[in-house]
Amino acid sequence: MAPLPNAELVQNSLQLYRYLLRCCKQLPEENIRQHYRHAIRQSFKVHADEDDPERIQQIIKRAIEDADWVMNKYKKRE
Repeated sequence: MAPLPNAELVQNSLQLYRYLLRCCKQLPEENIRQHYRHAIRQSFKVHADEDDPERIQQIIKRAIEDADWVMNKYKKRE
């Protein structure tokens, strides 16, 4: 289960949010998808007031790396 293409095009928090939710759609089981959708929403709410552009880019980079890890984790299970 490869991560979605165009991760490098994610430039802002809304694009990241949409990208991560699209990644969730590729996960194999509904309960797994629900868990990660909930985690994405919670993280988005926690960081909603972030206004430092450098910090936002760090969060985006880390979130994409984490999504890649999750996608690879469930790829190996199949």
